[in-house]
Amino acid sequence: MSRLHDMGGRFGDGAVEPEAEDIKFHADWHPRALALTVATGAVGAFNLDMSRHARESLSPKDYMRFSYYEKWLGGLANVLTQTGVITREELAGSVDPAPSPLSPRKLTADRVAGVLAKGGPVERPSNVAPAFVAGDTVIARKFAENADVSGGHTRLPSYAAGARGRILRLHGSHVFPDSNAHGGGEAPEPLYAVVFAAAELWAHPEHPNDEVVVDMWQSYLTAAP
Repeated sequence: MSRLHDMGGRFGDGAVEPEAEDIKFHADWHPRALALTVATGAVGAFNLDMSRHARESLSPKDYMRFSYYEKWLGGLANVLTQTGVITREELAGSVDPAPSPLSPRKLTADRVAGVLAKGGPVERPSNVAPAFVAGDTVIARKFAENADVSGGHTRLPSYAAGARGRILRLHGSHVFPDSNAHGGGEAPEPLYAVVFAAAELWAHPEHPNDEVVVDMWQSYLTAAP
């Protein structure tokens, strides 16, 4: 898969300009956008991977002109209508919203701190046995695409596709995003930290001896010959 959001290692987008660490939001509506996303996620109609896929599925024109939190809201509108939580007419305000059967699950103010503290751990038991151990040499899948869903979500970055790396450690088994984003179930499988030399990833690395560590699911990897 090659989508506009997959920008890691891409040339021509200009320098990265870090902001001051104390700047969290640039407008009053930004924290509201964050709160709305967290609150709607709490009703359980969609998962994190579906939410990510909804954002990356924005049209290229919108993706380029939207600010960060506009992308969040655009993706949220997509996933809420796709899962039937609201209709496009309700979203547009052309009809009165209907009572939702999900309303008992709403995230009330007194529950916010606890929900945020709990987080959303995605480690799961799996029937898939680890195929690699620390020190093994592996090769990442040649193309950064979802192997089962055409144009689907994947967490394999394009800059690492086809690259040769080394297993640093096994993280355990975790929910597989390529399946979970498309209603295929959590399908947990082993997740590894994989080390790649800068010279393996970039044609002209400034520091060839640097290394990049990428978390990769087992089905993204094959044993190097």
